[in-house]
Amino acid sequence: MKNTILLLAFITTILSCSTSSTQDTPQNQDAGEMENTSTEWSIPLAEVLDGGPGRDGIPALENPVMVSADNSSIIGDSDLILGYKNGNDIRAYQHFILDWHEIVNDDVGDVSLAITYCPLTGTGIGWNRFIDGKRTTFGVSGLLYQTNLIPFDRATKSNWSQLLNESVNGSLSGKKAEVITLVETDWKTWKTMFPDTKLMSLNTGFARTYGVYPYVDYKTNNSFFLFPTPKDSRLPLKERVHAIVDGGDAKVYQFSKFDSSGILKDTFNGKNYLVVGNSNFIASFELDASQSNLDFSFVYDGSSSAVFEDSLGTQYNVFGEAVAGSGQLNTSTSFMGYWFSIPAFYETEVYGN
Repeated sequence: MKNTILLLAFITTILSCSTSSTQDTPQNQDAGEMENTSTEWSIPLAEVLDGGPGRDGIPALENPVMVSADNSSIIGDSDLILGYKNGNDIRAYQHFILDWHEIVNDDVGDVSLAITYCPLTGTGIGWNRFIDGKRTTFGVSGLLYQTNLIPFDRATKSNWSQLLNESVNGSLSGKKAEVITLVETDWKTWKTMFPDTKLMSLNTGFARTYGVYPYVDYKTNNSFFLFPTPKDSRLPLKERVHAIVDGGDAKVYQFSKFDSSGILKDTFNGKNYLVVGNSNFIASFELDASQSNLDFSFVYDGSSSAVFEDSLGTQYNVFGEAVAGSGQLNTSTSFMGYWFSIPAFYETEVYGN
């Protein structure tokens, strides 16, 4: 009961600090915080809200300590993670840490990766931190658009929309982020697929109650919203869905659409896609002309990294890498998120509806 009261007080504080600005810059962002940032926004300024903590009030992590999967005592089998693989360097970023930090800047081999996660929209998206040939890091601006995280890059102080994968204010306005594929699933599934994975240590350098969700029942309560946002009633508002995005359009796939076959072939905006999944994960791939003619079957049995197989006998993991045979499928531009967040940003189709 005590924890619940403290959490409610925390949310009340955030709500009391939330304002919509009609000025050139959102309220509570002082002149120093807005340095090198244009007053022109490519999104409606009146809908850019101040979430309360201010720039870096929610501290992003940088090159967090990673520990081996043998440290499973710090995470439960059903806890959600965002997984990334670069060759043999395989990493898991726990939701229950991201709930408190929202951004992780990590160097994974030759890749400078930003893990961006918005707990209010449930969206976890990877970005390349090299922009116009220069490496940067991202921080939490404290601003929100349609309830979604607005990161800022430290090199130019430009503000970015996470869900649009685009700078929306500052000298980089209009610049697209290069999306890096992440896989969202539960820890048990991930460590079964990739037993050599590492995961974030709880020793982040910050005193946070990791494992205590800071927004009470927000992620399961379809009527509970901290900030105004459009609401599309075609699906339960907080249902987790997989969204493929193409320009200003999106198509979403529900876990419930995957039967025992685990395979969907679909066309969206004139492009052919393969979507694979079960009750624990969904991944999607854009097929070229030769791949579109292949048949695919779901082979994941919970004991290896092989997830699906093509009619030539090549088996692939959840990133589309061949684990038996040879080949590579191109991952789609896609991410997991709460249903309500997708049509708030994109003209959205629902598979099977």
